[in-house]
Amino acid sequence: MQEVWMDRDVLSTPGHLISLAARSFARLSEMRLKPLGFGIGYLPALMALRDGRATSQRDLARIVRIEQPSMAQMMVRMERDGLIRRDPDPADGRSSRIALTQTAIARLPEACDALFQGNSEALQGFSDDEAEHFIAMLNRVIANLDGLGAGAAGVREPR
Repeated sequence: MQEVWMDRDVLSTPGHLISLAARSFARLSEMRLKPLGFGIGYLPALMALRDGRATSQRDLARIVRIEQPSMAQMMVRMERDGLIRRDPDPADGRSSRIALTQTAIARLPEACDALFQGNSEALQGFSDDEAEHFIAMLNRVIANLDGLGAGAAGVREPR
């Protein structure tokens, strides 16, 4: 596979094209979500809370795949924006349980609809099979990158 990329333009590589697509999706999503009081970064965390997959900052950071300090900052913004509340954890007085507010619960369906519409528009002209195949390929790329990242985390730089 190495030889395939040697004679190609850097701007045509999968990494660059995925990055461009991600930034375009983020801009579109932010534009559509801002009037609803959401940031694009909020949605994975809010959905995890809604679906019961997370109740703590640690759970959210793991699911959303960001570091704890970044999640703490995001939670401050979501709480400020009236989307989450923190309640004392009855099992551990030092930590909090995170829950959606009624405002978040009421706005999430419209936010999800806006994101799904943007995805549909981005995949305009794709057949259902092509869209499913594209998503499967992106998931494979992500899994490959995760594997590389996990491998690199265990490798020490020479001194």
